[in-house]
Amino acid sequence: MDRMKMHSPNLTQDNITRIRDLFPDCVTEVKGEDGRVKLAVDFDQLRQNLSESIVEASQERYRLDWPGKREALVTANAPINKALRPSREESVEFDTTQNLFIEGDNLDVLKLLQETYLGEVKLIYIDPPYNTGKDFIYRDNFSVSKEDYEAESGARDEEGSRLVANPETRGRYHSDWMSMMYARLTVAKRLLKDDGVIMISIDDYEQSALRKLMDQIFGEKNFIAQLVWEKGRKNDAKFFSVGHEYLLIFAKNVLQLRERKEVWREEKPGARDIWEQFLRLREIHGDDFKAIEVDISQWYSDLPKTHPAKKWSRYKRVDKHGPWRDRDISWPGGDGPRYDVPHPKTGQPCAVPERGWIYASPDEMQRQIKLGLVEFREDHTEPPFRKAHIRPIPEETEVSDVDAEDDNGEEGDDTEFATQVRGSYFYKQSQVSVKYLRNLMGAKVFTNPKDHDELAKLIEYVTPNDRDALIMDFFAGSASTAEAVFKANATYGTNHKFIMVQLPESLVEAEASTTGTAKKTVQAAIKMMKKNGRPLVLSEVSKERVRKAGAAAVEGFCDPGWKKDVGFRVLKLDTSNMKDVFYRPDELSQRDLLDTVDNVKEGRTAEDLLFQVLVDWGVDLTLPIRRETIQDKTVFFVDDNALVACFDHGVTEGLVKEFARHEPLRVVFRDNGFVSDAVKINVEQIFRQLSPTTEVKAI
Repeated sequence: MDRMKMHSPNLTQDNITRIRDLFPDCVTEVKGEDGRVKLAVDFDQLRQNLSESIVEASQERYRLDWPGKREALVTANAPINKALRPSREESVEFDTTQNLFIEGDNLDVLKLLQETYLGEVKLIYIDPPYNTGKDFIYRDNFSVSKEDYEAESGARDEEGSRLVANPETRGRYHSDWMSMMYARLTVAKRLLKDDGVIMISIDDYEQSALRKLMDQIFGEKNFIAQLVWEKGRKNDAKFFSVGHEYLLIFAKNVLQLRERKEVWREEKPGARDIWEQFLRLREIHGDDFKAIEVDISQWYSDLPKTHPAKKWSRYKRVDKHGPWRDRDISWPGGDGPRYDVPHPKTGQPCAVPERGWIYASPDEMQRQIKLGLVEFREDHTEPPFRKAHIRPIPEETEVSDVDAEDDNGEEGDDTEFATQVRGSYFYKQSQVSVKYLRNLMGAKVFTNPKDHDELAKLIEYVTPNDRDALIMDFFAGSASTAEAVFKANATYGTNHKFIMVQLPESLVEAEASTTGTAKKTVQAAIKMMKKNGRPLVLSEVSKERVRKAGAAAVEGFCDPGWKKDVGFRVLKLDTSNMKDVFYRPDELSQRDLLDTVDNVKEGRTAEDLLFQVLVDWGVDLTLPIRRETIQDKTVFFVDDNALVACFDHGVTEGLVKEFARHEPLRVVFRDNGFVSDAVKINVEQIFRQLSPTTEVKAI
């Protein structure tokens, strides 16, 4: 029976395998320090194969480099032996939710997730720690060799598992930050869908370096935009008020976005208000559109001058499709088609616009007329005009992109009348989100939270074709991204899911190392966590924010399309559930024999083992799990028959046959869980006879 590997993939060996597929003569076998044979690249032979384009080491060339870069890549590719342990008591709607909150070092978490969610994430948004010399950053241990890294089963020393300061006086000030980001972004890219997008908030300190780093990892051709997020003026600045941050946006493959004809648009500010007012007036007046027009005109007049809907007051005519305004019906630029369009009253051909009709054929013109989207004048002496509704109807023609600007100079106002392309600059005062969170949490427990309303708009903007996208933030912090997902779902009727990852940074240590406002914020968080009986770590504050945000979301406006999933499964990064002998049986000594009766660590539950199996097998970690008792044994059914697991001892042949009759896709047992060696030997034969498609493994 095959055994599960119970560790993340060795990507270095995978990459070597790919090289072997292209250049078989460049890959050989060598014996490692542990005596095992493994693949290795013969770089001299590879250089010979690429002799026409080889770049010699001594030759000057354009590249991004820094001390520790190669070590960071080795660390990103090296496998780890760790586990994600479920915590039901800290979760919300554990059995039904599609959301995950993972507590632990994000590099290790990303590695564990890369098989399960390979190519599954539509959007990654991160707000990494800024390299200002005052903030805290992840400090990975890049000095350890790959062999030592693997030999220690993925363990790091104390410095590698916590946050430390990165003062400017440190010689590796920029290098440490770059290495930290390089390793994580390298792994994170693997999780993105082919048409996936990553957005990263950053400030002036490392903006230029991050841009070059992203160019290298994702490719310059996949750069989409660099947005400027203005958050307010700083009057205490000595030279200029730098109150903005940047938002770097890259696609995994921009060609995939174009092939899928993905067009990003956002609602015009105020458009939704106009539509909702129309719905309210229709409840009062029914199909008396003239009465609705009178009331909606008055509504426009009563609006404050600063209200965004004021700008769209021309949408004051109304029909069954909602508010509309007139648009030119002529071909932009001239030389449009010319044909007869009879006037419905006079029967005479209407005057043809000087530039010709916008619709290419008489048939299309007649289709638009029948839909009620062409409005005729009093007689045929003037051309008709077309209607532009505040909310387009499905049958409405998408007019050519050349009609991107109307006679009033409103760009991007034609193919989808209620939307517009987003600009590269936007303003949202930072104190708005601070005050909101203070009200939500009952105290100021975060210093610089990102505005979840703005993030929700961005989520909707970059996922026009994905109504149930997977969204990830592996620097969760204040968990603004999680609440942004709730907000987007409630507002737009989507059902996006999220994966949040946050390091359990000690609040006590943070309190001791901060001063001023930051210290008061940490103290408020500590007070709240003590009141709630929660551990004093940042990730607990983040989870509390998600709980409160979810409860608030379902109490407010909810689009009927949203399934109201505000739960989340909490998983915690820990050492592997398996003892070291599972990974290195060759190092077993005679005095260790008594300790190897069971290869599972003490204190680990059956559900702990199940989730490590799910990770190892690449099974979705949010699938429904059903626990049953069969023949006095605890049995897990994941998504009914996607996976069946039993980790109890004393498994009999009868129980094995019972599992086989369910015909699961996968089944897993504990290696020493069978009642006898004979039963263990017969397991694969039983499944071969009763359920030949089932994959059988043991731990």
